[in-house]
Order: sequence, then structure tokens, then C-alpha cells
Amino acid sequence: MRLVILGGGESGVGAAILGKKLGMDVFLSDSGEIAPRYVEMLRDNGIPFESGAHTEPLIINADEVVKSPGIPPTAPIVKKIVSKNIPVISEIEFAGRYTDAKMVCITGSNGKTTTTLLTYHILKNAGINVGLAGNVGQSLALQVANDKHDVYVIELSSFQLENMYRFHANIAVIMNITPDHLDRYDYKFQNYVDAKFRILQNLTGDDAFIFWEDDPVIKAQLEHVATEARIFPFSEHQEEGSASYIDADDRLILDTPDEKVSMPRADLALNGLHNLFNSMAAGLSACLLDIKKDDIRRSLSDFEGVEHRLEYVDTVDGVRYINDSKATNVNSCWYALESMGKNTVLILGGKDKGNDYSEIADLVDEKVKAIVAMGKDNAKIVDFFGKRGVRVIDTHSIDDAVAACRDIAVDGDTVLLSPCCASFDLFKSYEDRGRQFKERVKALNRK
Repeated sequence: MRLVILGGGESGVGAAILGKKLGMDVFLSDSGEIAPRYVEMLRDNGIPFESGAHTEPLIINADEVVKSPGIPPTAPIVKKIVSKNIPVISEIEFAGRYTDAKMVCITGSNGKTTTTLLTYHILKNAGINVGLAGNVGQSLALQVANDKHDVYVIELSSFQLENMYRFHANIAVIMNITPDHLDRYDYKFQNYVDAKFRILQNLTGDDAFIFWEDDPVIKAQLEHVATEARIFPFSEHQEEGSASYIDADDRLILDTPDEKVSMPRADLALNGLHNLFNSMAAGLSACLLDIKKDDIRRSLSDFEGVEHRLEYVDTVDGVRYINDSKATNVNSCWYALESMGKNTVLILGGKDKGNDYSEIADLVDEKVKAIVAMGKDNAKIVDFFGKRGVRVIDTHSIDDAVAACRDIAVDGDTVLLSPCCASFDLFKSYEDRGRQFKERVKALNRK
């Protein structure tokens, strides 16, 4: 079998190595530069590859193509492959064929990384042979090739779900759905919703579907999408059918047919409403995998959180600096602002994905003393918030943004980096953006 991999990142190289171990004729192609560590992995495994271009004859002779999620279906080489009726699948779809491990699959517009890492934390601490895959951890394919796990906890983006067809989740989790990546979906929200709901494909009556009960988009979509899976909704307060909620005594309740767990909300390691929902989803997943009550309680109370998600950086001259670089859409920023006090200086900006800033307008009015716009083109932010009378400072680098924040913020204020946008205008990734922010803040204390 001729297997062609498009994209030389984590998922692509993992798929290539798995294909090679399965005895396939593998070729990897990346139109850009492949990172040195992935080049080394390809060479160590004897996998032919190219970078800097796609050589069409070496690609369209494939029996099947594994496409990295970052490559859009509109890319010319992808359209060419499809025109030749060559199947295009995701790395997750490919890897899932070669393992019988249980799959806990988590998606959503916000909270999926924290929920994924928290679920993994619970299972690992309980002694489960568990792997972490998808948008975090090693690629699923690489782990299937080299490590045999009993359970995988997988964070799935809408991009990864696009080319999944027969993949089977045992536990499917949708945290929420709000507008995001609309530039990928022809600026049609329903296309994005449909992509997220692909996580329910192939669920059986033995499987479980966990979701936020009060999400209007999920509710509306469930009127049109049927599933055989057992359903376990969660909500802030108990509603009919709720599997997880906060009771009248301010205790977190996890209630499944085989297990009921109760613990004080105050004992949860993660604060804020959004993190409450993350804890509920992770806790329910653990219950359904028969993890002991004490193990669930302990792990929910000692989890240390996620880098770049409401991460405390430092206090400089009485000003708290918070790194929420992972907030790449408006709804994520809403949750961050919801957990802030008044007198917040908010850093927004980056590559806009069709953002509607009206979603955070009321919270900005209530809690934000100034906005520092940080991006190559901040016109949309400056225009929208300027018309509302919000003070907006227009900057075009991390250095200028942090300097502006220091000029504005005074003792007792909070500076919050929660950009609402992708990072690719000024940075390599949201991680790069967050780390540069932390470096600049730490440097303030040395001046």
C-alpha cells in the first residue's frame, strides 16, 4: 500500500512512522520547512520525505493520504488528490484502525485542553496505562506504533474531526460550541458546528456522550442529530437529567448509574465557572471508566492547571499579570474576563477569525479600564471598542504592548493577555505568544 502523508509536524510524522512499521510504502511531503527533530525522526525510521514543495507525481500515486489538520481542504494539492478519488483521512482516523484501546475524545471551542489534561491526570494518578494524544501530547499514531496504552485521552479540534469517518470514541465530550475558525468554514457557523459533531460518529449504546447541558448550540444541534450513546449532561445547577452539577450545599456532584461522587466545590484545584465545567466533564469521564472515588477527588483537587490558560505570571509594582494566550476566540476571552475583577487592562489582537466582539462588550464595560491592541492590524478592535468609549492603545509588538500596560496599570490592577485571536500575525503559535509575554513581564522586575 502506498501511503502519502501531507504535513511534517507531530501528527504527520507519527502517521508516517506507524505506516512504516505496518510495512506500507510511505512518503511524506511538506510544502514548508520541517522542524529538525522531525527530520531526524524521519531519517532514523528510513522514511523518504520532501520539504519546501509538493511533488505532484509522488503524491497522486497514493492509495491513501493522511492529511495534517492544519492543511485546509481548499489547498491546491488536496483538491488535486480529491479529484483523483484518493481517500484523504486524518492521523486520528488512521491510527484508530490499529488499536483496540478505549478512546476518551474531547472537543469544544473552549476548555478542551484543560479538560483533556485533567482527565489524563485523573487516569494516570489512578494507575491506568493511559496515553495523551491529539492537540496535546504525542501523536496518537506514534503512540500506537511505539507504546501500547489501554486508554487514550485525545483532544480533538474541528480540523482533526473533518477527516474522521470510521473512528470510534468510547467516551465523546463536547464542552461547548461558539464561533471559531469561521475563516476555515466559509464564515458559516453551522459548518463549524457540523465539524464538531462528527465526534459522535459511530457511537453505540455501550458508549457515552458528555456535554454541557445549557449550551444553546449543542441543544439545537441535538434536535437534528441522533445518537445511540448514553448521555451525561453537566450544568452549573441541577436540572432534569443532569449527571453533574453543584448542589445546594455547594458540593460538586458526579452521578452516573454505577458511581456517585461528591466533594466540596472549594476543594477543586481549578477556579472559575469555565473550570468548574472542565472538572465536571473530566470527573464524569473518570466515573465511566470505573476510577475509584478517592482517586477522582484527589486528582480534581491537586491538578496544577494548563500553561497559557489563566496562568499567573508575576506581580510587578502591585499589578498582577495573567497569561491567557490560549484564548484564541472571543468566548474564551469571555470566560477569562468573567473571572477577573474590575480595573483590568486587557491585551487583545492577532489574526482575526471572524470575531464578534459584542460578545464581550458588556464585560469590557464592567471590568476593563483600557484595551491594549497587539497585532499587525488592530483596526477592527480599535474601531469597535473606541466607539464604545473604551480607551484603546494601538501597538504592533509584544514589547510595545507590555510597555503600554505598564504605563496604564497601577497598584491593584490586573493585566490580562486574552487575545481573542490566533497568534500567527506576530508569533509562531499561541505558546510562543504566551512565553514571550511571560519573558517580558519577568523582565519588568529586573528593571
